[in-house]
Amino acid sequence: MRAPKLLILDEPTRGVDVQAKAQIFEILRQIAQQGAGIILISSELEEVLDVSHRILTMARGRIVAQTRAEDARMQDILMSAAGN
Repeated sequence: MRAPKLLILDEPTRGVDVQAKAQIFEILRQIAQQGAGIILISSELEEVLDVSHRILTMARGRIVAQTRAEDARMQDILMSAAGN
């Protein structure tokens, strides 16, 4: 793999064990530190909160909320995703 400028990952940890998840996220952190952007699509909200800088929430095919990770609360994200 060359040095990517952008990675788009859809459920990259689905079906893998906890140790493999940790390894995947460590690799992604290293890639991000090298300057690449990473778009992570995940249905595991804890995972999103743990590894993100910014969180975009979608409902009915549209972005309905944007939150900095340090300000994000699980309840708010779930409410936005539900259309509230």
